[in-house]
Amino acid sequence: MNKKLLIIDANSLLNRVFYALPPMNTRDGRHTNAIYGLSVILLKIVKEFNPRYIAAAFDKKAPTFRHIEFEEYKAGRKKMPDELSQQFPIAKELLKAFNVGIYEIEGYEADDIIGTISKKFEEQGYEILILTGDKDSLQLVSNNTKVMITKKGITDLEIYDVEHIKQKYGLEPIKIIDLKGLMGDSSDNIPGVPGIGEKTAIKLLMEFGSIENIYENLDNITAKKVKENLISYKESAFLSKKLATINRDVPIDFELNEMDIQNCDFTEVRRIFEELEFKSLLSKLPNKEEAKCEQDIVENEEEIELKFDITQLKEKIKDKNEISLYYSKKDGVIVFEDGYAIKENDVKELKYIFEDINIKKNTYDAKSVYNLLNKNDIKFNGLKNDLGLILYLLNPTEDFSSNEEVISQLINQKTITIKSIALFVNNMNRIIEEKVKTIREYSLEKLLYEVEIPLIEVLSSMEYHGFKVNKEVLHQIGFKITEEIDKLTSEIYDIAGEEFNINSPKQLGVILFEKLNLPVIKKTKTGYSTNAEVLEELKDKHEIVSKIITYRQLVKLKTTYIDGLINAIQNDGKIHSSFNQMVTATGRISSTEPNLQNIPIKLEQGREIRRAFEAENNDFVILTADYSQIELRVLAHISGDENLIQSFIRGEDIHKRTASEVFNVPIEEVTPLQRSRAKAINFGIVYGLSDFGLAQDLKITRKEAKEYIDNYFKRYTGVRKYLDDVINQAKSNGYVKTIMNRIRFIPEINSSNRNVKMLGERLAMNTPIQGSAADIIKIAMVNVYNRLKQGNYKSKLILQVHDELVLEVHKDELDDIKNIVKNEMEKAVELKVPLVVDIKWAENWYNAK
Repeated sequence: MNKKLLIIDANSLLNRVFYALPPMNTRDGRHTNAIYGLSVILLKIVKEFNPRYIAAAFDKKAPTFRHIEFEEYKAGRKKMPDELSQQFPIAKELLKAFNVGIYEIEGYEADDIIGTISKKFEEQGYEILILTGDKDSLQLVSNNTKVMITKKGITDLEIYDVEHIKQKYGLEPIKIIDLKGLMGDSSDNIPGVPGIGEKTAIKLLMEFGSIENIYENLDNITAKKVKENLISYKESAFLSKKLATINRDVPIDFELNEMDIQNCDFTEVRRIFEELEFKSLLSKLPNKEEAKCEQDIVENEEEIELKFDITQLKEKIKDKNEISLYYSKKDGVIVFEDGYAIKENDVKELKYIFEDINIKKNTYDAKSVYNLLNKNDIKFNGLKNDLGLILYLLNPTEDFSSNEEVISQLINQKTITIKSIALFVNNMNRIIEEKVKTIREYSLEKLLYEVEIPLIEVLSSMEYHGFKVNKEVLHQIGFKITEEIDKLTSEIYDIAGEEFNINSPKQLGVILFEKLNLPVIKKTKTGYSTNAEVLEELKDKHEIVSKIITYRQLVKLKTTYIDGLINAIQNDGKIHSSFNQMVTATGRISSTEPNLQNIPIKLEQGREIRRAFEAENNDFVILTADYSQIELRVLAHISGDENLIQSFIRGEDIHKRTASEVFNVPIEEVTPLQRSRAKAINFGIVYGLSDFGLAQDLKITRKEAKEYIDNYFKRYTGVRKYLDDVINQAKSNGYVKTIMNRIRFIPEINSSNRNVKMLGERLAMNTPIQGSAADIIKIAMVNVYNRLKQGNYKSKLILQVHDELVLEVHKDELDDIKNIVKNEMEKAVELKVPLVVDIKWAENWYNAK
């Protein structure tokens, strides 16, 4: 029989993980980080130590015998924050679902309950594990009892047995009480004896054994000050020992069946995890019911024998007007309903089904299907639903990068096999129907069916077509950058007076702060910080700093971009980036493998990289179409600010106009510096720019910065009202929306932590602007793609970078394509201000900018 009992010091542990983990919230704003941390630790302990029984001891708010004995006991402790106290009832609910025994009693602390439980079951031969966040329970360690204390983070545990305590303190565990009596405990406000720290206390106890024996042998203590303090604070020493002693005879009843986790209510645990949005923990539930559940799934899988029979599959689909399927890239298999499957190299056998627009298709990760079919010259028509996109629109801050992880959560299964994928496909329609109800609740149908789903085909086409890259040009640029790096390296060595590893923060720190005596801005655990922020602050202090900044930028250009891009060129001479639709919280498309949206263009050497991106051959040119100030135009539309709207309608230089208003000068007299500052204000306002932030950006005083911002809002009162309104809406609803109703949940906005709350407010202000800009360019992409497809043009859309579309255009079609792109982009949505698109073209991407 398993006679292993785990006792959790619940108050201590919840407090420890609350401060160890960043704030976490559900979509409706409930705080969950302490419960999450408790769950992670509990699951880890159960898996690693396999206890049969678990008890959790809680403190009651009522005073204990220690408070009565010593009024100052635990005085000065900060009040428990609301974000933590609100989590206790749910934590108890979760522990009850695990069938963990919950024990608390007025007049006693959790430590006393732990001591009482451990004593009772130690005597009955049980192996006891105590899990806590502090060292109060070390006195309970025995041959049958170990204490596990959370160290750094939440899952790193230090295990104390008798031997470990002897090694660490040179004392028997029971003597930890005397140790606390002498040295005190500031966390509990136990006074101890002033002037006696841990080292002195251990030395005294190793010599005399106990506080009582120390006082019987005061004449044998040679250290004068120690002896004087012991005499002066004798009462404090004995009181402190009494306060530190755990009472192991608390009048409380407990039975083993109350804490037998074999009686865990698996369904209730899963419900709580789902309600708290602990998706990553759902597959880690270790108990009897889980094993039963796994067995049920296996039985279901065995009923679904995979059938690789194309003839039967064709017959099965023949009369259907809607089918579900999933392409498992790992297995190289497409799975259909009822266990039918085909190998990926047999897709041509079903070409007519994939291309039949009247057979509607439901899937998860439709882009992978498009990509497979594109390679086989097959069109994928009739896509109705992509479950991945549906989940993303409902939870845009979730990570949907791992298909299998999401599928495992959807069908409550730890590991995904090809049979469990068949089980998932059989349940896909039911899951989609359920999720589409929520899509309707949030009015997301138009965004889903008219923008996001049509966009999948566009992105797949861009990935398939790729962008030709001239490797020789990249090598030339790389060679020039290497020469500049070598030159800079020599200059840095000359200034420093010695050679060192510029890439080593440690060696660089020594040069900057010890040899050159520059002011230390920030320290790390291993020495001086030399990060970008620190170097930027030191830039004006010494000539070496700007050279180091440039050196770093060039090294990154060479290694990350030049070398990285060369390695990414495929056999057809092109780079085929992946365009991700389900990554960013704002709805922006991202690019990976490699990231073509992030090529740095602030440095001329970075801009030069775009020279290598060329048209496929001399019959084509590269065309770029860039929205002008789209976020500010969206701001004008959403805020309804008349001054901003009129400025855009009149076609004014918006930064000059803002400079004129903020600095109170005629628009024709605005200086380049004033325009530059106004530009920083314009783009900073929707990011919650503070006077402190603006002062840092513009290198001006906070007073000046505040004056600029105040003047801005005096002129653009509609913007001020919009920002206030959107923050209030986010606080009330828990989320914000874009012009296409794209939602983003912002639980941070209701945090009582000022920094977290301010982050939430910035997200509330910016997300509708950035998200609406994302909506607009996605609509434009779909419309441009459809026009090119309908007109059977040779020209292709090949890249999207922020507010810019890049096309490879056949020279014979240039006039048509210019008009199509400009028209579709500027008419993508109807705003209160005009959308303006700048179009350029050339033989490569650099010259087309």
